[in-house]
Amino acid sequence: MTKTNAMRLLEKAGIPFRTAEYEVDESDLSGVHAAEVTGQDPGTMFKTLVLKGDKSGFFVCCIPVNRELDLKKAAKVSGNKKCEMLHVKDLLGVTGYIRGGCSPVGMKKKFPTYMDISVGNHEEISVSAGVRGMQIITEPHRLCEYIDAKMTDITVDN
Repeated sequence: MTKTNAMRLLEKAGIPFRTAEYEVDESDLSGVHAAEVTGQDPGTMFKTLVLKGDKSGFFVCCIPVNRELDLKKAAKVSGNKKCEMLHVKDLLGVTGYIRGGCSPVGMKKKFPTYMDISVGNHEEISVSAGVRGMQIITEPHRLCEYIDAKMTDITVDN
């Protein structure tokens, strides 16, 4: 197994985790697909989204793979009037990660990070390990504390 930068950082911080690996299907890079093939509840697998606010610049939102980000809520919690998703072509340059392998752990720079409030409902969650096809499974409160993430309501109401 390849050890990613995100994994090395969590080990160094003393945060226990395990990994789940899966075969990447280029025709379906969705997180719901990744949850299905790893046998995880899509509500416990969190995707990492990078946004740019009109006042704050870049920030990160982590939400369950089966939910949608509410851009108005994201703008408000991050101190912006409006925000937009970072274009995929800019993701690597800003974060050091590619689409489908973006982890909230170990980006090039530390960005303000917001974790959907539902994270507190779970004993374990998973986030990308920093490469496509690998997830880090860990305790959400320890992860949020380590990445200095604020737990808040940032998804579209169902």
